[in-house]
Amino acid sequence: MTAPADAHRTAGTLRTAAGDALAWADSRRADFALGEDALAADGEVDRSWKPLGELAQVCATVTRLTGPADPLHARARGLLDFAWQETREGELFLRLQRLEPFATYPLEVYAALASAGLRHPAFEQAAAVVARTRGWRLTEQDPTRRLGVLRAEERCGIHRFGQAPPELPQTWLGGLPEPWTFGRDAGYALTHVVFHLSDWGRDASALPPDLVAYLGDWLPPWLDTCLEAGLWDLGGELLAVAAIVARTTGEDIPGSDWGRLLEARGPSGEVPLDDRDLDDIAAGPGSDGDRYFLHHYHSTLMAAFAAVLAGARPAERPGAGRRPGGQGAPA
Repeated sequence: MTAPADAHRTAGTLRTAAGDALAWADSRRADFALGEDALAADGEVDRSWKPLGELAQVCATVTRLTGPADPLHARARGLLDFAWQETREGELFLRLQRLEPFATYPLEVYAALASAGLRHPAFEQAAAVVARTRGWRLTEQDPTRRLGVLRAEERCGIHRFGQAPPELPQTWLGGLPEPWTFGRDAGYALTHVVFHLSDWGRDASALPPDLVAYLGDWLPPWLDTCLEAGLWDLGGELLAVAAIVARTTGEDIPGSDWGRLLEARGPSGEVPLDDRDLDDIAAGPGSDGDRYFLHHYHSTLMAAFAAVLAGARPAERPGAGRRPGGQGAPA
């Protein structure tokens, strides 16, 4: 267990890391902005809607886990308002839904904003109509993505008729696979299962006990392997999962895990996707602004997300404050 002084220093370091990461994202608003091709049939979703949606998702969680007087909260709230304005206060989602009625990404991005209280009733009504069709229900997706879409529907008040959600064991993590089968793709799949089940870290208690026990055993070596290999983006996601699991188990995240990730940061607190991008840091963000942004924005957001989750852990650990004989101290 971490000593109180060490825990205090670690908390301060993580707050600084989260603040720097969000400040970097704030300074790159122009890169998160939707371009003129946002509604184009051949538009690059991964370069437009995906970054904006991920910004909204992380900031929505930050605002839920911090108080209104917290500078982190204010920064995240400002970025959420920016993202909402980029969608013309939700109007672009309605236009997207009419152009691509069976695309799921508009609903997934919208759900992130809706979780922060930013709603567009007309879009939700239109999306609910499409969600009742067989074409929508039968869209082929991998189980982890399907779980994410179902969660997005729940956030938007959409309920399917005549179809049960997929069983958790259909996902890689839900099947409790042999730990040696872990790989990069499996890593991203398992982190998103945890994010979806826990509502992006807001409700750690929603994780099934068998998953918590399984992750308690195998997450530490997986995390160590990824950080040792310089996989900073996946490492950040796994640190976020570790923080969520820690809220149910009380286990501390080793400072060395965070230390390795923080040492990989660039001059303004940005985090590269992996070690292959360290040359970009040496060249500096001005060498190729677009490429630099695409190779740093997600891992930087994940670092902020994980740091805020780690800092939001309850002060009480399981068993803390117990009296001899197993009687808990009075509240």
